[in-house]
Amino acid sequence: MITFSITDKEIDCASLREKLGTAEDGAILVFEGVVRNHNEGKAVKSLFYEACESLANAEAERIMTEAVFKFGLSRIVCVHRTGHLKVGDVAVFVGVSTGHRSEAFAGCRYVIDEIKHRLPIWKKEHYQDGSHEWVNCSHHEHNSKHEHGEVSV
Repeated sequence: MITFSITDKEIDCASLREKLGTAEDGAILVFEGVVRNHNEGKAVKSLFYEACESLANAEAERIMTEAVFKFGLSRIVCVHRTGHLKVGDVAVFVGVSTGHRSEAFAGCRYVIDEIKHRLPIWKKEHYQDGSHEWVNCSHHEHNSKHEHGEVSV
């Protein structure tokens, strides 16, 4: 089972966590990406995320399907926020479950790294000094390799 969604509502991590795990799974791993109060030496006040939902949904499904085959994951749940977020808000939730911890760690990292690199979701940072800027909006070469290590499944 893989599920991905984009929402402008607060992410309910506890209810998403309940969707993970089967009787065969020995590992459940959750990553919560939280808005922090600084980035590259600047004091961050808030973030604004914008997405092309139809493209993001299709690419997220590809990423999660890749992770299922690559790491043997049985379940993946991923939710990404859009709109205005304040410091401390959860911006992205990735949860995975599988038979063993090494595959869970590698698979969860793969999903979040690929989500950040491949999805058409853009982030604007608003700073304490009143300035703002779009960040990490550069073109990503699809053939580039991320360090996910090799895991035997």
